[in-house]
Amino acid sequence: MRRVILAGYTVLDSTTVLAGTGLCWRDDKIEAVLGNEELRALSGVDEIFDCRDSIIIPGFIDGHVHLYGMLAHGLLPQKPLPDFHEFLRTHWWPDVENRLHAQDITAAARVSCVEHIKSGVTTICDVVEAPNAGPGILEQEAAVVKELGLRGVFSTEASERLGEDRAAKLLAENVAFARSHTGDASIRGMMSIHTTFTGRPDFLRRATALAREFNLDFHMHLSESDYEAEICEQEHGLRPTELYERLGILGPYVVASQGVSLLPRELAILRRYGCRLVHMPLSNCEVGGGFAPVPAMLAAGIRVGLGTDGYVNDFFEVMRGAFLIHKAVAKNSAVMPAQIVFSMATALGAEVLGFSDLGQLRPGFRADFVVLDDWFPTPLTPGNFFDQLVAFGRSEYVRDVYVAGRAIMRERQILHAEENMLRRSLRERSLNFWSSAARRQNGTGQ
Repeated sequence: MRRVILAGYTVLDSTTVLAGTGLCWRDDKIEAVLGNEELRALSGVDEIFDCRDSIIIPGFIDGHVHLYGMLAHGLLPQKPLPDFHEFLRTHWWPDVENRLHAQDITAAARVSCVEHIKSGVTTICDVVEAPNAGPGILEQEAAVVKELGLRGVFSTEASERLGEDRAAKLLAENVAFARSHTGDASIRGMMSIHTTFTGRPDFLRRATALAREFNLDFHMHLSESDYEAEICEQEHGLRPTELYERLGILGPYVVASQGVSLLPRELAILRRYGCRLVHMPLSNCEVGGGFAPVPAMLAAGIRVGLGTDGYVNDFFEVMRGAFLIHKAVAKNSAVMPAQIVFSMATALGAEVLGFSDLGQLRPGFRADFVVLDDWFPTPLTPGNFFDQLVAFGRSEYVRDVYVAGRAIMRERQILHAEENMLRRSLRERSLNFWSSAARRQNGTGQ
């Protein structure tokens, strides 16, 4: 079908905003970006949407999320854990990851997807961290995401912390899932490991070999805190990035998340190999890991996207965090301008995930876009447009969301699920899940 949407403003990308302009798309691809009157005069149009009081923007790209993470919102460790590795070892691994089963993950994924859609996200990159969930978990989660209408890149995190056999099965799960979705426009797989401290060099090489054999992107959590760098230097005499280089792992297919504790020489290595990174400004604050040197990454020519990390799913809040935090760290209000942050959330984020036809509203690109109500208290002008969107935009302004030319939310109503029912289901599963964690913490259960 051929459809047209008229708009007050259309944001093509982080550099171009056109007033009185909308889109024409056929099936799942944009055909034309034209003035509203030109669009109204087109022949052979099946449907016209009049949104001249609104703003059209590209759909946001969540470059790194753990959809299951919603299940742990409100589940706290027994005591404050200032050290990130202790947080993993004594709380996150035993109380969350090791206890996750398929029904927990899919219940959390449904509500997480709803929150993503309601904040304008159209594509997610999800890493399942559930070594005991069993085979087929990626297919189950992908089915949830596809049902709600989002695009997704999926992997299960493989590590040796529960043994070599489990690690091998998780690697195989990634390969099988990716191969089963070859050519799928909405669902894609990737290879994923955890870190240098949960996998021996031979394991890391094996995962890399599989990624190369099957032409998969390769994901790792890289230096989320100082701990990985410290333990890597103790055991190998190298920083994590340097170890990956020595093992022959780095290349343009690498997508590293976090990147908090990186030295300038590591940034140079990542740039030399064409590696891509995803920045999680809010979750890095939550775990006290530090602040990723994103301005330096960008200055070095490294492509950097944005992610929620399964923590705060409101992408406007994530953009705002990236926009503000680095100004405070640098004591310089000129760093991380709004246009750069918007690009990280859209076009640059798409590049980081390997999509050449997402993140911009131009002919030939996929028709993944968001309609925002112009509820900004003060006027949008050519000079302030991106600052208004990034610093003051709110998810409440998101009215409609389209993926592949199809509406998945209209007038703030999720179209392919009953939101309240999904939330009730997640609350019930959360209570059971938390009770299990409490029994372990109290020494009355495993």
